[in-house]
Amino acid sequence: MRGYVTLPILLVLSTVVYIYYTTVFVVIDGWLGLSTATGLANAAALTVLTLMAVVTYGMAVLKDPGHVPSSFSPDIEDNESPVHEIKRKGGDLRYCQKCLHYKPPRAHHCRICKRCVLRMDHHCVWINNCVGHENYKIFFVFMLYGVSACIHSLVLLIASACYELQKDQQQNGESFNKSYILCGALLCPLTVALSILLGWHIYLILHNKTTIEYHEGVRAMLLAEKVGNIYRHPYDIGLFQNLVSVLGPNVFCWICPVSKHIGSGLRFRTAFDFSIFRPSV
Repeated sequence: MRGYVTLPILLVLSTVVYIYYTTVFVVIDGWLGLSTATGLANAAALTVLTLMAVVTYGMAVLKDPGHVPSSFSPDIEDNESPVHEIKRKGGDLRYCQKCLHYKPPRAHHCRICKRCVLRMDHHCVWINNCVGHENYKIFFVFMLYGVSACIHSLVLLIASACYELQKDQQQNGESFNKSYILCGALLCPLTVALSILLGWHIYLILHNKTTIEYHEGVRAMLLAEKVGNIYRHPYDIGLFQNLVSVLGPNVFCWICPVSKHIGSGLRFRTAFDFSIFRPSV
């Protein structure tokens, strides 16, 4: 059902349109004025941030998160692939009984999309799509622009509200108050939720984990501690390399919704490639 316009998507777009309209044509126009340099600059900045958030949101909705090729088969004798993920029970190579093929490293079956997704992070109802190998960076960049736009709008809303409260007489005060209250009621929880989500995914990127791998890592860590071992995430290849593996080698393109660097999604660099797990002689 990827690409279909669902109720949550309509809700997101409606909220964005209302917050943008209220911030520009009620808050900025009523406080700073759209004819002033300050008002025009703030309106332009918010427009750019909102436009980028909407564009990247649409890309996250429409882009395929990455599917497993029907011809995929793990090669256990491949020296270029030192890590092969196995089942917790039995130790066999991971095989999807629903898709009837082997799972590449970091791939998981989505029960909603009814297929395996490469480097699956989670299924997001707000984009009616999985967040996976192909669209993870786009999803992250969307959150970055979304949080920036929300914070900018919230600062303008609070500053304008304080200014209006200090005025002795207000023009159309009743309509402004209603707009302020409704916009604030939407904007405050949205800003908090998106900021928490962005912070969570920054943490995941810095450790080169997905949401699924984080929860699996917690279980693995507890099991390792019981037998006196130390669990290390095999795909954590160092802070900078973790960032590069997700955002790309060009720092100037980190906030751009492009992901040509990501590879096939069938194999990922591991700590073994960087000799992080190998004991020194």
